[in-house]
Amino acid sequence: MNWLIYALLTVACWGVYGILLHSGTIAIGDPANGRLKAFLVVGLAYFLVAVLAPMVILALKGSSVAFWKYPAKGFGWSLLAGTAGAIGALGVLLAFGAKGTPAVVMSIIFAGAPIVNAVVAILLHPPAGGWGSIKPQFYLGILLAAAGGALVSYYKPNPAPAKPVASATQTASPNSPAK
Repeated sequence: MNWLIYALLTVACWGVYGILLHSGTIAIGDPANGRLKAFLVVGLAYFLVAVLAPMVILALKGSSVAFWKYPAKGFGWSLLAGTAGAIGALGVLLAFGAKGTPAVVMSIIFAGAPIVNAVVAILLHPPAGGWGSIKPQFYLGILLAAAGGALVSYYKPNPAPAKPVASATQTASPNSPAK
């Protein structure tokens, strides 16, 4: 059951990804370029976690870290996977920039991604008995995932209105004595 622990770790991390990225974009304080600056920092995090950490672990295990020694097919599929992930992360930021909110954007992504995954997995690795062997519950699951994403996006609670910022200069009250 270790796989389930790792899967739930991913659910937790990816579940907070959108809102953390949105918060980082806002905190950068650059309305014109904040999303791209946040994405650049995400790239730094990917480098630290996805490049340096595996290199250290592989080296400690005595395995080669030289890319040129990897089988071309495995290298190609892995590079394609990383590219898809990075383009997806950029898509999240572009959706936010087009006025999508984290609650809606991420709900659509996390409902839609399993559907895309299921279809592509079946196309790449067809079931033993062909498409006809797929149980109706599978198709029902696809429909429920789509409906779930739509319902969460449509009926999401709206955030509280922003509190007004206190002015640095105070105006004199009509009842205050003149100086």
